Amino acid sequence: MTPAPLAVRLSIPGGPLFFPVTAYGPDGSVDLDTYRAHVRRGVEAGAAAVFACCGTGEFHALTPEEYEACVRAAVEAAAGRVPVVAGAGYGTALAVRYARLAEAAGADGLLAMPPYLVVAGQEGLLRHYREVAAATALPVIVYQRDNAVFTPATVVELARTDGVIGLKDGLGDLDLMQRIVSAVRTEVPGDFLYFNGLPTAEQTQLAYRAIGVTLYSSAVFCFAPEIALAFYRALEAGDDTTVNRLLDGFYRPFVELRAQGRGYAVALVKAGVRLRGPAVGEVRPPLHEPSEDHVKQLAEVIERGYALLEKEPEDTK
Repeated sequence: MTPAPLAVRLSIPGGPLFFPVTAYGPDGSVDLDTYRAHVRRGVEAGAAAVFACCGTGEFHALTPEEYEACVRAAVEAAAGRVPVVAGAGYGTALAVRYARLAEAAGADGLLAMPPYLVVAGQEGLLRHYREVAAATALPVIVYQRDNAVFTPATVVELARTDGVIGLKDGLGDLDLMQRIVSAVRTEVPGDFLYFNGLPTAEQTQLAYRAIGVTLYSSAVFCFAPEIALAFYRALEAGDDTTVNRLLDGFYRPFVELRAQGRGYAVALVKAGVRLRGPAVGEVRPPLHEPSEDHVKQLAEVIERGYALLEKEPEDTK
């Protein structure tokens, strides 16, 4: 575990938040050596935190034993340089079990993903996340998306819950997020954290930043860390020219390609890692691999993205 509290470390990031893919060997089993190398490269490239075994890391496809081994490997690879946050989900009992496995493996915090399958009311959701938060000493970030959508009043109660330090939004309703931010700011003064958790969050980060959400996940960092870092630094510096150049020339084409296949928010990212780095294997079912043509298009998009980094701002005037 890193020495400083997770909320403090995340509130002053120096780079994108890294969501590594989970590496599998030729026989389909978890390849911990390759996974450690993938995490280590991300940390050394400038990630501000590692979010292990979350959506991009195929949390849904891992057994509890594989999950604990991967979280432990991520902690080893990060070596205290940045915090490691582990995913936890399913029903309350299993989410608590995963939370405790993450704590035993040395994680610094938890990303609490939506409960499995059921569409619950606000009272039930609040109880679920409170039980997850109470199960360990790890701080918890609650992930809003799919069947876990909160009213501003519920997020106020989450913010009052011991151990809950933030909300990651994967829904994309900016009106709702503005009301949530306003309600928490009014009712629970403090440093509650907010994250843009939409797929390829860079594409929407200008809008999220306008309502005070400055933290975001970066799946692109998995396979093109230099592009992700350039975008992050331009955003922090108010360099709209670079931000727009990367949005127009790389991120929009990548998002449009990602939209051509179900599950591509994970599968296309993993294909990108294989194109530029370690052999991390294919995605596990029920996800499927991108088509050969889509992988070819991905390689071209990545190549154009790196070419954009070599351009001076005046080249685009």
